[in-house]
Amino acid sequence: MSTTVNKKVKVRFAPSPTGDLHVGNIRTALFDWAYARHTGGTFLFRIEDTDTTRVTDEYIQAAIDTLKWLGLNWDEGPEVGGENGPYLQSARLDIYAEWAQKFLDQKDAYHCYCSAEELEAVREAQRAANVAPGYNGHCRDLTSEQVAAFKAQDRQPVVRMRMPDGGTTFTDLIRGEVSFDHKFVPDFVLVRGDGSPLYTLAVAVDDVLMKVTHVLRGEDLLSSTPRQIRVYQAMGLTEKDFPVFAHLPFVMGQDNAKLSKRNGEVSIAWYREKGFLPEAICNYLALLGWSPGDDRENVTMKELTELFTVEKVHSSPARFDMKKLEAINGDKIRALTLDEFLEWSLPFLTKAGVIAGSDSEIALVKKALPLIQERIIMLSEVPAMLKFLFVKDFTVEAESVSKITDEASKKVLQRSLSELENVTTWSHDAIEAVLRSSLIEEMGLKPRIAFGAVRIATTGSTISPPLFESMELLGKEASLARIRAGIAL
Repeated sequence: MSTTVNKKVKVRFAPSPTGDLHVGNIRTALFDWAYARHTGGTFLFRIEDTDTTRVTDEYIQAAIDTLKWLGLNWDEGPEVGGENGPYLQSARLDIYAEWAQKFLDQKDAYHCYCSAEELEAVREAQRAANVAPGYNGHCRDLTSEQVAAFKAQDRQPVVRMRMPDGGTTFTDLIRGEVSFDHKFVPDFVLVRGDGSPLYTLAVAVDDVLMKVTHVLRGEDLLSSTPRQIRVYQAMGLTEKDFPVFAHLPFVMGQDNAKLSKRNGEVSIAWYREKGFLPEAICNYLALLGWSPGDDRENVTMKELTELFTVEKVHSSPARFDMKKLEAINGDKIRALTLDEFLEWSLPFLTKAGVIAGSDSEIALVKKALPLIQERIIMLSEVPAMLKFLFVKDFTVEAESVSKITDEASKKVLQRSLSELENVTTWSHDAIEAVLRSSLIEEMGLKPRIAFGAVRIATTGSTISPPLFESMELLGKEASLARIRAGIAL
């Protein structure tokens, strides 16, 4: 079992996919990826799936697909391979069992036969005595007779790691020197009674065997670091060979509580379904706890790899701001070429049933997209904005009907119809000229009053692409038919 660590930078993203990856997961993956690309190092992707009751094949595949969609390509891991596999912990159980036995042989670990009820009684007594809760070392030095008695009761022991007296001090790249007194880090379980490994054993063994040099992860795992360092020591590593830790700040909701489903949407799948671009998500998440060094908020993936350093990551919590993410996404949509915008929009249009995907439909979509590119912040808005061009049984939205059935609106629609029937060249310029002349100049109406009724009658909604361009794309026959139907309401 080699424990040599290669000092070229190698980071890992190692989620336990018990559901869709969330904002915190992806921020960690993004920082890992950016640091690897910035240093010319290796980005390793590993799946921690020892919790077989909660981690499913479906969630594992979803995690793989999410990283691909975001453009966070990995150098080593599932579907890519590498010399340190397998990359699913469920396929590495023999490795963990071998190391656990080695720790037992070295007396770094021991079998603990305490039952759950006995451990809870100890915790209750500790709480009553107002002392730090934790394992009391009951099974540290059992005699052979005590072990035989426990075995006679058919107790299934766990494997516990011995924590020495003293403390653990390490340098965190974000938080500086961090120390833990071992009075608050009691002997911990490595292997359950059924033989399955716990996180602290598997993660430490894998990081060493896979030659990980830097561990960038969430602040919530800071307290587990002395346990992992203890495993490194038992594996024979000296301090100079330990991976370097950097614990990223929490991501908080607007209520200053840790981001959760209660105070914000956390699932990356939700953002994907809503039509956020992957580069916008990465751009925004990069700014949660890190800054390029100036006030700008538009950062490309290329710039991120050029500028990212762990030293620029803040230790204070970052606050998630949906409005800022939406603004960045809108900017990224506006920066797309027409062909890119079309490629991103078509799946939303087909999924919503607005188009079937014929060449003629796609050609019309391509003509219409420039009209809305400046007006949307999410791709999920595209179907609602363009459906008026494709709907077969056109109707005005129920909430907008009252806005075109009053007498003033009827007069606007009747005048518009009579003027537009005489337009020979159906272009947005000709439509605008006719309607401005008749409704604004001759009838003396304000544009909002004059064009509002026409917009609702022709598009079915108060919100649409620019009116005159929309009518041009809709065509003369359909536009006039809808105005007549509006008058008849």
